[in-house]
Amino acid sequence: MRIFVPRETQPGETRAALVPATVARLAKLGAQIEVESNIGATIFQSDDRYREAGAAISNDRRASLGAADMVLRLRMPPVDEAPSLKPGCVHISFLDPFNDLDLVQKMAAAGASAISMQMIPRSTVAQKMDALSSQANLAGYIAVIIAAERLGKIFPMMTTPAGTIRPAKVFVIGVGVAGLQAIATAKRLGAQIEGFDTRPVVEEQVRSLGARFVKADLGETGQTAQGYAKELTPEQLAKQRDVMAQHCAPSDVVITTAQVFGRKAPRILTTEMVRTMAPGSVVVDLAVESGGNVECSRADEEVEIGGVKVVGITNMPRRVARSASEMYSSNLGNFIEHFWDKGAGAFRLDLENDLIKGCLLTQGGKIVHPQFKE
Repeated sequence: MRIFVPRETQPGETRAALVPATVARLAKLGAQIEVESNIGATIFQSDDRYREAGAAISNDRRASLGAADMVLRLRMPPVDEAPSLKPGCVHISFLDPFNDLDLVQKMAAAGASAISMQMIPRSTVAQKMDALSSQANLAGYIAVIIAAERLGKIFPMMTTPAGTIRPAKVFVIGVGVAGLQAIATAKRLGAQIEGFDTRPVVEEQVRSLGARFVKADLGETGQTAQGYAKELTPEQLAKQRDVMAQHCAPSDVVITTAQVFGRKAPRILTTEMVRTMAPGSVVVDLAVESGGNVECSRADEEVEIGGVKVVGITNMPRRVARSASEMYSSNLGNFIEHFWDKGAGAFRLDLENDLIKGCLLTQGGKIVHPQFKE
């Protein structure tokens, strides 16, 4: 089976879909791997390292796309590259059918079997393949580091001959994977932390990390079968904002991570709520790429509201591209190994498997995922 891994082309993207360690794993399975020249330049992995791991180096991207039985990427492919795929090719990458169905339709027209890494079901067996979680984990870590660098004061309490410095107060809104990592990182830095989520079930996780869980009476909330927070009603959002306002005002740092998969991020913090924070405070909006939790945040900008820095950096994992690439590459390797048929020496697209059913968007020239095929 011939696998091709092209270089990422989206502006500002510094991650690579596959690292040499995973190339070696797949080569041992019997796969023939080809990577585009300079694929690892941004993560300090030379073409020679990929060759040593068992990969061939391609200098003709289009030809390699057209010859591959499987294409592995990180980001969504450029629309104009979809027709270059070989009919029957298995294409695996992040794909967002909720917001870019046109691309999915073009991949179906090309005869490709498109698998979305975003839509891999959240189950015990799929944990090692869950790329959304692996990248969100890093985003939560980086959010805290960025906030600490911009705050202008230290996170831990410090007692010195010159006096005692009180610990910074950090408030994390949304405690999924990114939020929990943000809490853990801020705790390691010595901050005093509060966490909030609409799902009461996560209270124990927040408390286990040494943070205080903020409760709000929002009525029925809960989570989806995949573990995501359910979308709130306008009335519930209004109640949530009232509670958030009370806890944002005394905080030195607020980190928002609340997202609803496939939909625009909920607006949680208004500009007026940001203005209640002390000058010099920092707000980091991790949901800015999907619309933003903070009214005044701007994608890839840092704005100042009444002396409060509001940071809206998109694609946080690219800030730690080496670690992010290693984790995503491992997710891909685990996914391929799970469905590798050793007898045939190839990836087996098991259409009856629930995991495949959950993430396979196109197959046989059609959109096959039940949520999108109509």
